Amino acid sequence: MADEIPQHRLHLSTSPHIRYGDSVPSVMLSVVLALVPALVASIVFFGARSLALVTTCIVSCCATEWTISVFFLKKGNTLGDFSALVTAMLLAFNLPPDLPWWMAAVGSVFAIGVAKMVFGGLGNNFINPALAGRAFLMASYPAAMTAFRAPRGGTLSGLPQSIDGITSATPLKTFADAMASGNFEALEFQLALPDLFLGKVGGCIGETSVLALLLGATILWYRRAIGFRIPVSYIGTVFVLFWLFNGTGSLVTSEALIVPIFHVLSGGLMLGALFMATDMVTSPITPIGKIIFGTGCGVLTFLIRKFGGYPEGVSYSILLMNLVVPLIDRYTRPRIYGKVEKRA
Repeated sequence: MADEIPQHRLHLSTSPHIRYGDSVPSVMLSVVLALVPALVASIVFFGARSLALVTTCIVSCCATEWTISVFFLKKGNTLGDFSALVTAMLLAFNLPPDLPWWMAAVGSVFAIGVAKMVFGGLGNNFINPALAGRAFLMASYPAAMTAFRAPRGGTLSGLPQSIDGITSATPLKTFADAMASGNFEALEFQLALPDLFLGKVGGCIGETSVLALLLGATILWYRRAIGFRIPVSYIGTVFVLFWLFNGTGSLVTSEALIVPIFHVLSGGLMLGALFMATDMVTSPITPIGKIIFGTGCGVLTFLIRKFGGYPEGVSYSILLMNLVVPLIDRYTRPRIYGKVEKRA
């Protein structure tokens, strides 16, 4: 029949014509897959306790999102986008291995219930939920959140026992104490670099192994789930600033390079730069904005580690930069093609 509706229709739309085959669930599952190497490393170095923390966070995050989404927001079950699973794993990766399970559950409820679902769920939150949960736990239970232990086959600070006189300090705390006391010797801290890269140091369960984090990030780069602008500008800024202000009195010696390399490999910098600063919801959308965002995170991390009383700084740096993302997007948005500026 002439008026029969054809099976294949011509779809008309305005430019730009962007085709992207991935969906939100597939992207989230890619992130989960990318976090598996760090999860395996955490179990190797900290034992089954790491798996228990991850499981606790997953159950708590998923239960919180399902409850709020079904009974309060009336959206039905939203667990199918797997964003709660990603938040749970990232939050668990930011916890010390011996943190009580109920504290991990409380942090999970805050991350999903307050930092995400209060604003409408995925796509509406303006700060990273996992980092918000960690910041909440740090403010509520500081002693428990800073109680670390040595991993299997390594030391807490990453330094040999003969050098590491105080074994209760993590790599960054040991570094800060050495700088403050005037006993800093760069060549001594060089011995810790291999263990920092492999993960044989104390810290949160998912941040210690740089090797595992890089293996996971390779998956995201291959899937084009994240770009290079934020991680490179973030890590590069931290490296350059600690190289310029390395405290050795020189810029051209091997000791001057040990300081920035130590800071790049220590703490949660790699985890934050690769997996949390690159969050698509809470990071800028423009190319220039991504570089500004990463650079800002790097500057704040440097300032907190160099001059603050807290030896880390990654979580707070990303959270603070999350707050200015709308301004970054506003002032870095590209000029509309064909638009003529009005003259006064």
